[in-house]
Amino acid sequence: MLIITIKQGKEKSLLSGDPLVYLSAIDRIDGRPQERNKPGATALVQSSSRQFLARAAYNARSQIAARVWTLREDEPVDHAMMKRRVQAAVARRAPTVRNADPQALVPVIDGDKDGLPGLLVHSYGGTAGYLVCQFNAAGVDLWKVSIVQALLAATGCANVFERSDELVRKGEGLPVIWRALAGEEPPQRLMVRDGQRLLPTDIRTGFVYPR
Repeated sequence: MLIITIKQGKEKSLLSGDPLVYLSAIDRIDGRPQERNKPGATALVQSSSRQFLARAAYNARSQIAARVWTLREDEPVDHAMMKRRVQAAVARRAPTVRNADPQALVPVIDGDKDGLPGLLVHSYGGTAGYLVCQFNAAGVDLWKVSIVQALLAATGCANVFERSDELVRKGEGLPVIWRALAGEEPPQRLMVRDGQRLLPTDIRTGFVYPR
């Protein structure tokens, strides 16, 4: 496993709940080269006095060098963690999704708020519609298969589409991809509710057609 040692005094932000570790806060990184070069690899974050601080997803290609998964030393970063966190996020927002206008894009997972840093998921059309996912950080990108499996099971929606934020993905050193991850790809043009208006939108890209 990679070990990230934080500069003296820089651990205060982590201890106060900040989930981001910037490159400028790191003293050194120890571990095998193949792990250091793998975007999203799990790293143990420690203080300058070698006190455990967190487990995080490391990305050498980003100015945000690590994003915290957990502050608990006894909590492994694995398939079970992804499943738990997806299930919890889906359950938390289930009433909102269930009662939403079927033509609205409704948040299902919201990144750090749900313990899945960089992951955004929106639902369109309920269980018979589509889930649109953005994997905006290397950690969730590395665990994509586990996350999609958990989403399929937790939501009952069979259609999962990956939408890329080109600027963010490039900043993370990740490939820019638009594709169906499960089931069918959404149609190019759907009517999406924005307040009182219905706008013709490509939910695969976020493009709103001129009316």
